[in-house]
Amino acid sequence: MPFHPQVQAIRDRLEAEQVPNLYTLPIEEARAQDVKGAITTAGAPEPVGEVRDFVIDGEAGDLAARIYLPEGVERPPALIYYFGGGWSLGTLDTSDAVCRRITNRAGCASIAVSYRLAPENKFPAAVHDCYAGAAWVAAHHDELGIDATRLAVGGDSSGGNLAAAVTLLARERGGPRFVHQLLVYPNTDAAADTASMREIADKHFFNSNAIRWYWGMYLASPQDGDDPLASPLRAADLSGLPAATVITAELDPLRDEAECYARKLAEHGVPAEVIRYDGMMHGFFTMVGILDLAREAVATAAERLAAAFAVSAR
Repeated sequence: MPFHPQVQAIRDRLEAEQVPNLYTLPIEEARAQDVKGAITTAGAPEPVGEVRDFVIDGEAGDLAARIYLPEGVERPPALIYYFGGGWSLGTLDTSDAVCRRITNRAGCASIAVSYRLAPENKFPAAVHDCYAGAAWVAAHHDELGIDATRLAVGGDSSGGNLAAAVTLLARERGGPRFVHQLLVYPNTDAAADTASMREIADKHFFNSNAIRWYWGMYLASPQDGDDPLASPLRAADLSGLPAATVITAELDPLRDEAECYARKLAEHGVPAEVIRYDGMMHGFFTMVGILDLAREAVATAAERLAAAFAVSAR
């Protein structure tokens, strides 16, 4: 399973410069390096119709949020998006490039919602914040200028995990209603023991050591990992959830659990499509400034969202 040449070039640079893996750093340094890396690999910001920061009233305090609006679209549908970073890293800037590109290609608003980070705030704080953010967006659709009948939810990595958890909470609580979920290489099981978890272990990229580090910061106890809001794959019933696009990377330890989640969704009657990108590693989706397949994957995600919004508009 060789890396794509562009990924191999990234690995060669990490090797030559002996760049430490984030899980070996103190948390504040890891956060700084994570955001720096996200901005560096995102390329120049793509213009959209409008970008506006605002604040959501969460159940435990204010949540920073950012809306991206397409040019010339009245009351567009909206994607609510949660950034990745192992529940402990990341800011709204982490997903900036992805939100801009999806907004332009899907003709939708993208709304990035922040959440409290671990280890200062353990599970389920982030889930509750993400759900509160989605509920706020749905309730304040008029002031945001979006179509509340066409909402989708999504995220990458831990953000994908949170998006999946939000759909479970929304089903339980009777809303908001989502027409689609975009899950990009999501964590789905805190105790996953899959072939990809065991076999994909490059020291320069995301590996099982990093995964244990992130889960260890997020969960107050291993038992919390049994909760479907932490491990959506463990939910007994996935029926009634929104149709899903699940994007995975061939050389990602999370590949198998993400694809297993898509299969379980389908088994429970939820349309779910897996789109795997060969030669890619975990984290590639946001690297639109340096990876051709990242740009292709984001464009494909936007196409899937646009199709879901179009169907729901009929």
